[in-house]
Amino acid sequence: MEKEANYQRWQASRRRLLKLMGAAGAAAIAVPLVPRLLTKEAGASSGEPATEEPATPRRLRRWAMVIDLRRCDGCQGIGKPPQCTAACVQGRFVPEPMEWIEAYEHDLPGGGTQFLPTICMQCQNPPCVNVCPVGATWSTPEGIVLINQERCIGCRLCMAACPYERRFFTWGEPPVPVESHFVQYSPEHQIPMKRGVVYKCDFCPEMLRAGRLPYCAQACPGKAIYYADLEEDVATNGEEVVQLSRLLTENAAYRYKEGLGTRPRVYYIPGYGEEVGRDPYTKGRLATEWPWQEKTKGAKQWKRSGR
Repeated sequence: MEKEANYQRWQASRRRLLKLMGAAGAAAIAVPLVPRLLTKEAGASSGEPATEEPATPRRLRRWAMVIDLRRCDGCQGIGKPPQCTAACVQGRFVPEPMEWIEAYEHDLPGGGTQFLPTICMQCQNPPCVNVCPVGATWSTPEGIVLINQERCIGCRLCMAACPYERRFFTWGEPPVPVESHFVQYSPEHQIPMKRGVVYKCDFCPEMLRAGRLPYCAQACPGKAIYYADLEEDVATNGEEVVQLSRLLTENAAYRYKEGLGTRPRVYYIPGYGEEVGRDPYTKGRLATEWPWQEKTKGAKQWKRSGR
């Protein structure tokens, strides 16, 4: 009799334990589901689609640029300095005398000239990154080369290593407008600027991710600047969307100083502005203007070397 009573008490204890374990297990499973269920219900009650995690990860962008020189006349046709440079200066508060995108005038082999808008080439084998002693410049997974000015020590080794001369040093307090100092700093837009560090074109990655063209492409009157995604094989200048590979192949596109092995992500389509009516023998471009009426306290002006 005593053994039978003990067995019944053990069975009762076992049943209670299993119930407790079952409740705890159900709670553990339910906890991570609660936010999702709440999100679904909130979406249903508000009329908005329910938010769920994507079934597959998003594809990584691989940004590039194509400049159609057949459409570039250095803005001679509108009687203004290159508008790509002007828009970059205003949008990024670029101080004088920096020109992150600069339309050089080159002599053509048979006579006449062409304009060659030149920016940071976003090299996939970047010499600048390879020589930086403190890791202040690096390549992102999207292929964009950035600089962390808060880490830069101003040694300028990256400037010496860049074969395109597309890096700039602040020799004094940058002459920029006062309002630029109200912007929260990020290496993706390099604002506000400070003395004694290196700057360059950053490819406007935050604008690209938001579905907007960077300032230079938006401002180009001839729509010569295409921004592209190598991953999706697509490019756009704001007016048309084209297949990137066909645009490059069918127009014999090339990369500047490609023989150096830097693997730039900026491509050029040969030309001298013929599609916008430019005569290659009409030389000269108007000088870039910096529009700042009021500059930050202590701002100093300097000159670019080698110009």
